[in-house]
Amino acid sequence: MKKIGIVSCYFKHNYGSVLQAYATQVKLDKLGIENETINIEENISFRKGKRKYYINEITNIPFLKAKLGMVKLQLYKKINKNLKTNINIRNKKYEEFKKKFRLSKVSNSYLDLTEMAKNYSNIIVGSDQLWLPVNVVADYYTLNWVPDNINKVALATSFGVSEVPQKYTQLYKNFLSRINKISVREESGVKLVKDLSGKDAKLICDPTMLLTKKEWEDIGAKERIIKDRYILCYFLGKNIEHRKFAEKLREQIGCKIVSLNHADEYVKYSDIFADITPYDVGPEEWLNLIKNAEYVCTDSFHGTIFSIINNVPFFTFERYSNKNATISTNSRIYSLLSLFNLTDRLCVGNENIEEVLNNKIDFLKVNVKLDLLRNEAEYFLKNSINYNL
Repeated sequence: MKKIGIVSCYFKHNYGSVLQAYATQVKLDKLGIENETINIEENISFRKGKRKYYINEITNIPFLKAKLGMVKLQLYKKINKNLKTNINIRNKKYEEFKKKFRLSKVSNSYLDLTEMAKNYSNIIVGSDQLWLPVNVVADYYTLNWVPDNINKVALATSFGVSEVPQKYTQLYKNFLSRINKISVREESGVKLVKDLSGKDAKLICDPTMLLTKKEWEDIGAKERIIKDRYILCYFLGKNIEHRKFAEKLREQIGCKIVSLNHADEYVKYSDIFADITPYDVGPEEWLNLIKNAEYVCTDSFHGTIFSIINNVPFFTFERYSNKNATISTNSRIYSLLSLFNLTDRLCVGNENIEEVLNNKIDFLKVNVKLDLLRNEAEYFLKNSINYNL
């Protein structure tokens, strides 16, 4: 069998994106299947597609508001030299970790990719929010550039949203019809695939869950980074109440707050409420910080996942308002917590701390469910690959 090509968001400076991409590579390695991740960083067609989407959405006020925090972060980096220096330290850690990926040769266009695809027996796309409208318009994660005779597999790929904007539905119908085996990681994704293509998608766990706690320990930084007892805060959104919840938790249990600040948006309050704000944290260090935390407070999907994998008590918050289903990505959090019967871990910020602390997680039940989900996802992966090509 020829090698397998992996289509993923390995290059984004986001812990979850990088680690789910890496988990797919590691799992295929452990199955003895030759693979490489397709290098998309210099592809002009991909960039042009993204620009096309942003031009199309120039009058979409909810979309522009959702992106405002990211724009503010870029502006603050220009006027605050310390912030720029700190974020550059973190970015360097990401670039170091990226060396762990086996990347294909560089392609400059989708025509190049179509030719390159002939070297693969199968192409796997996933996971992460690769089927957000911006990515469907950009037309890379759709696999539309892959020839018909090559097996195409979606591995726990996420739409990110629970509704697709009407003006893009035909694009979704077109590419979904060409993918041979589809799995998604949210219940809403199963419904969207059915509504848009008539196909039945398999609900499986995120690729990060394909690896065990021990396997992730082998990947993460070995020595405990923070010696004191601490609450880890990993917030991508800007909600101040979520951070105040962590402050009340600190007061109740007597731990320090470690916060990974300005990962996606600039939030001034983040520099005020935390005791320790490290920036020399790449994916390996992030794994270590979650593993050794007393509690994790997060609005991150993967922050929640790795808390579950490591059996660390956690509190999860909604990053987005649910007023616009084509913008909000909360559906993945709901689906994840529902899978583990942990919907009571979803908080808003004004909870009574004593009450939530008395609500313990039964990690024995969680681990049984995790093993089951891992086995189901591995079964889907192995049985979706065409070994005869």
